[in-house]
Amino acid sequence: MSDAPLQIEIAYAEPQRVIVKVLHLPPGSRVADALREAALDPDFIGVDLANSPLGIFGRLTPRDHALQQGDRIEIYRPLAADPKVARRERAKQARAAPSKSGRS
Repeated sequence: MSDAPLQIEIAYAEPQRVIVKVLHLPPGSRVADALREAALDPDFIGVDLANSPLGIFGRLTPRDHALQQGDRIEIYRPLAADPKVARRERAKQARAAPSKSGRS
């Protein structure tokens, strides 16, 4: 194992802003270690680091996962609406709207 620090990214996105930070952590660090480091950054104030689901490159990841060089931890925020419910609502509205071809 190398003694070189791990360089990883931690990312969080909202509709109005995106936070992406590069962290340098000791070898053997885990996701929880990166979250503790991110909690010290003022840009992450208000982000629920303790309870938000997390992933590395789109795959859900536990907090005790060992980090690898170049990993990107993604902090996921709660969905505004259940995707199935939102789709049903859009379909319902589309059926209720008159078609543009003149047929109903």
